[in-house]
Amino acid sequence: MPEFSHTDPSQNYIDRYPQPLDAVFLPKTVAVIGAKDTIGSVGRTIMGNVLAGSFGGRVYPVNPKRDTVLGLKAYPNVASVPEPIDLAVIVTPAHTVPGIVAECVDAKVKSAIIISAGFKELGPPGLMLEQEILAHARRGNMPIIGPNCLGVMNPVYGLNATFAKGMALPGNLAFISQSGAMCTAVLDWSFEAGVGFSSFVSIGSMADVDWGDLIDYLGGDPKTHSILIYMETIGDPRSFLSAAREIAMEKPIIVIKAGRSAAAAKAAASHTGSLAGSDEVFDCAMERAGVLRVNSIGDLFSMASLLARQPRPKGPRLAIITNAGGPAVLATDAAVIHGAELAKPAVETMEALNAFLPSAWSHSNPIDILGDADPERYMRALEAVSKDPNTDGILLVLSPQDMTDALGTAECLRPYAHIEGKPLIASWMGGSTVKKGIEMLNQAHIPTFEYPDDAARAFATMWRYSRDLKSLYEMPGKSRKPSRENGSQKEVQNLLEAVRKSNRVLLDEYEAKKVLELYGIPVVETLIAADVDEAVSCANKLHYPVVVKLYSQTITHKSDVGGVKLNLNSPDDVVKAFQEIQSSVARLAGAEHFQGVTVQRMVKREGYELIIGSSIDVQFGPVILFGTGGQLVEVFKDRALALPPLSHHLASLLMQKTRIYEALLGVRGRKGVDMRALEQILVRFSQLVVENPWIKECDINPLLVSSEEMVALDARIVLNDLSMAEAQLPKPAVRPYPINYVLHWKLKNGTPVVLRPIRPEDESLVIAFHKDLSENSIRQRYFAFLSLDERVAHERLIRICFTDYDREFPIVAEVADSATGEPSIIGVARLSRVPGTDSAHFKMIIADAYHNLGLGTRLLQQLIEIAGQERIKSIDAKIYSENVGMIKICQSLGFVCCPINGGAFVHANLSNYR
Repeated sequence: MPEFSHTDPSQNYIDRYPQPLDAVFLPKTVAVIGAKDTIGSVGRTIMGNVLAGSFGGRVYPVNPKRDTVLGLKAYPNVASVPEPIDLAVIVTPAHTVPGIVAECVDAKVKSAIIISAGFKELGPPGLMLEQEILAHARRGNMPIIGPNCLGVMNPVYGLNATFAKGMALPGNLAFISQSGAMCTAVLDWSFEAGVGFSSFVSIGSMADVDWGDLIDYLGGDPKTHSILIYMETIGDPRSFLSAAREIAMEKPIIVIKAGRSAAAAKAAASHTGSLAGSDEVFDCAMERAGVLRVNSIGDLFSMASLLARQPRPKGPRLAIITNAGGPAVLATDAAVIHGAELAKPAVETMEALNAFLPSAWSHSNPIDILGDADPERYMRALEAVSKDPNTDGILLVLSPQDMTDALGTAECLRPYAHIEGKPLIASWMGGSTVKKGIEMLNQAHIPTFEYPDDAARAFATMWRYSRDLKSLYEMPGKSRKPSRENGSQKEVQNLLEAVRKSNRVLLDEYEAKKVLELYGIPVVETLIAADVDEAVSCANKLHYPVVVKLYSQTITHKSDVGGVKLNLNSPDDVVKAFQEIQSSVARLAGAEHFQGVTVQRMVKREGYELIIGSSIDVQFGPVILFGTGGQLVEVFKDRALALPPLSHHLASLLMQKTRIYEALLGVRGRKGVDMRALEQILVRFSQLVVENPWIKECDINPLLVSSEEMVALDARIVLNDLSMAEAQLPKPAVRPYPINYVLHWKLKNGTPVVLRPIRPEDESLVIAFHKDLSENSIRQRYFAFLSLDERVAHERLIRICFTDYDREFPIVAEVADSATGEPSIIGVARLSRVPGTDSAHFKMIIADAYHNLGLGTRLLQQLIEIAGQERIKSIDAKIYSENVGMIKICQSLGFVCCPINGGAFVHANLSNYR
């Protein structure tokens, strides 16, 4: 057990811990290093911007060649500034920056923005400068924005630490850009459009602070409602995805990424590699994180405005209320083409509309209320449609006609700006005649679009985003046992090590199938024959008909060299097949590539040929592919991609993206395949990929599936370059299930317990666990009584069960029923990192029937051990005053306990963690 140093940080216990980036966004003191008076210089512009805003802190120019800058006393270095500095803005030549950063660290400056360019964008010399800067910054735990950036604005706080022209308007959108030029363009646009920002960040080359750091910070900022990103490179994908997954359920994250058309990855030798382009991988990564990707700057801001002001739709059904038929038809086309559909008004809605609309109205959706519609007609139509159970969203279209009152109509619609669960959007078409009406709608938080087809497309995008986000976190099926035996990973590692020691990167077919078999993936029995007689003997053993294939440790695709012979019914057929393969390989590739043949039974091709594969993406590491397989796999290109690891639910979502999915369910009288079994194969395949980083490419093609069986007929595995160091091997962008934290233990009464990290499939077990908790246990855990419905709401359990193991470790204590073997959860403990720090909180609750059996102590010990391995330096918790037992457990394990309002604050520093 770690030893703890006894400190008393209870005075710092607040709901939102101070974070290192507070010094960037909320500084009280700013030093501009390189400040100047010279007109047109970056140093002068930044000084002027900091001073010109409503920033209420103190500003210190630093320049050894100036006595004053813009009327303020200048200091020769940061050490001579008379008070501690929260934020240093560095505007000096690149070669001077490492030394300045070192001076800042020595002076205990809390954060820095490096405006200067001339670093890794210039190649190796610049990269060395950047590494020197980081070495100094790490020494002082000083976060750095940049280098090569425009700077940072916090318009709400009044801080403009940039060399942009003017301060952004205050608002609730956070904008982060990798391009300074894009920042200035967006800033100019925002003034014209009246768009405001909570933060405006030019992130530069991300030497230190990256997307993940900023998403974490802005996700906790109450002033920020949506996060907008202009991205050129993703940097650390795991950091980005981890932060985005945490925040996206609460605050929309919308990304536009440059370089889409040029992002296709170079085709690899495998089928999977030739099918999976890196831009597609980026798409599936954003989807996995719940991030909305858009393709234009206009879409970036229109979707941000829409998602920030209106609720996400619960379905795809759009109702269109219009005073002109043509624009509504265009809107209809746009909605349907982009994935939404027209709502069919309920009978009650039709009756309500008929009661006041002229007889010539459309009597269908789009609801054309005619060209002479006045404000009251619009209002009454909206009121009727807003109550329609068949409607998920409403688009109001106004075309200016002689009798149209654009402003009056907008005024009448204001009370309906917030309809529960139904977004309301508008398109006031025209120029100056509708301008005041548009301003009125925007003030009422009703998003407006210049054209109705753009509005309809935005609704469709909003629906797809809502649907994808919801489906990502749907409640999975019943909890399952682990998908494989733990020992299989070690056997596979030994096999791969043997291949590497033989100086090979390509596994032969027998080895590849053995790897799959060890992970529980069904493979057809395969025998190796070095000569004709052995091939005939193998065929006789397996019974006819059989398949004979090339056995080679060098050739990738056997069919390309005539290396596959099917449906062989006799020994003579086998002899002939052997000779033809040997001859064909010698002619097309060289005799040295022939090491014999493999023989396997001829599986009836009644069913569907699928492909399951993996390859390495240069940004995101391992990627899983699923789709229609067989020899024409690259022709049909019916496939979908996903990032591993996969749960059963994610495996199902992956399959649903393909055209063959409907056929797998059963079509034209043919029985469907066992989809749960197919999910299991995908889950096991993803485990194989993430647990064995030496695998570069892996294909199962074809995987033959039918209602009777599922079997891999062929397999191919390629390893990474043998010269690579283990630390250089590609890592998955999403952290796999930490199986190393599974622990078998016994309660004081001898009951076996498994302590393990939680899985999404545990949601039903967590619900059952909460049903048995007493009111007293609930109050001690939550400091108040929470109803069962509140505790087991799916939206809440998402946070517990769909865990990102890079930031949280919920550990469940599981026991098995002695009669049925069915699992149940008897305790849950949770260790949560504090973003931007090396500390964590813990929480715990144990079923009443299992109190005083040592479980609380063992769970906390497990959290302490995990904290040590995860490089967490301190852990703490707030404990209800009546929970005397938990307080005693903490004290027995070396925690310092300090009284606070309503309970105790317990804290421990892990002074000797490794």
